[in-house]
Amino acid sequence: MNHDQDYDRDFDREDHLSTDNLRHILQSSHDMEVKLMRKYLIASDRIHGNPELKERLQNFAEGNAKRTDQLLEELKNLQ
Repeated sequence: MNHDQDYDRDFDREDHLSTDNLRHILQSSHDMEVKLMRKYLIASDRIHGNPELKERLQNFAEGNAKRTDQLLEELKNLQ
């Protein structure tokens, strides 16, 4: 790969991302989003003295849930 150019500019075969590699990337990202969502929800449940932080953590978890759904949809589209 020519690192002086954008990865897709030289149309080199080594730059190609196979479907299996893409599936792996999406699945790994999905797994990370799920773990983060759980951590945010658990942390927000344990916070009692800071309602603003509790709400922010819940909002983070909602964002993770949306990304999780989007990643699942992309994985379905690859099949």
